[in-house]
Amino acid sequence: MIEWPEAEKEPTKYWLSTLPEDISLRKLVDTTKLRWRIERDYQELKQEVGLGHYEGRGWRGFHHHATLCIAAYGFLVSERETIPPSGPPFAAFLPQPAVPDGYRPRGSALAA
Repeated sequence: MIEWPEAEKEPTKYWLSTLPEDISLRKLVDTTKLRWRIERDYQELKQEVGLGHYEGRGWRGFHHHATLCIAAYGFLVSERETIPPSGPPFAAFLPQPAVPDGYRPRGSALAA
């Protein structure tokens, strides 16, 4: 597979593939570009969440550290998805529940 942007005089990137010959072009491109997403995720795990900060000596400690880092990263990704890139700074997607008629807050001074 060759990537040749329209503005370039020559191709900029080349890939060899061992995927089946009957694979669709879209699936081939998606699979090829997946590498960059994985590398970006790994870099963010090391820099933002602290995966690269482990200084222990045992497998068990590293496994616990890596598990917590991956869980924290999963949480950050899920939170990031709720905020649109060019939308309002809050993520209120749930409708505001209506207060039923005759509702009296607990501890209210109003008579029942």
